[in-house]
Amino acid sequence: MTVQKFITYNSLDINGKVLNDEHKLELNVLEESGNYLIHRDILRHQSSQKQGTRSTKTRSEVRGGGRKPWQQKGTGRARAGSNRSPLWKGGGVIFGPKPKKVMLKLNKKERKLALQTLLYNKRNNISIIDNLEANIELPKTKTFCNLCKNCGINLDQKILLVVSKKTDSLKLSTRNVKNVELISALNLNTLSLLKAKQILMTPLAVNEIKEIYCG
Repeated sequence: MTVQKFITYNSLDINGKVLNDEHKLELNVLEESGNYLIHRDILRHQSSQKQGTRSTKTRSEVRGGGRKPWQQKGTGRARAGSNRSPLWKGGGVIFGPKPKKVMLKLNKKERKLALQTLLYNKRNNISIIDNLEANIELPKTKTFCNLCKNCGINLDQKILLVVSKKTDSLKLSTRNVKNVELISALNLNTLSLLKAKQILMTPLAVNEIKEIYCG
């Protein structure tokens, strides 16, 4: 059963001061089977990242082996028809991996529902920082670390930074921080949300999430 939930946040400035503006998220949440839907979406996401390019050769694909190694009878050895048999060193592989693409299907509505359910489950870990992209004009890691310190963000935990648009200075400022993952609101997924202990968003990213996933 789908239930509507409302989450309200006050954004912070770069110094950690609470601003008066409110940002509201209206989410459709599955109460009973929500976790199972999240699990299915994560499996779909992980399977789509697999290249599926592993390949081995069968006995018909291995080069050589056309001549019979020795005569059928009289040698005292086991009969052999080819030195490319799977029983021989350098021979073919039985039931080895072949290139394949595994796709797990999940409807768009189910994917949106899974994401909204996970956003609601992580509601206590979400912080909204105002003008984050504008305040990091120069690519400096120290600037981003000071911002996290002012806002009470623990850099020892996994942090997901959701922005409307990934600027070059923001990418360069966060890439050396090992626990920070920078992602745009358009590419938000359940796997990144699930791994994150703290989620930082900008007001523009919240508006995009409303349009894309909550519309």
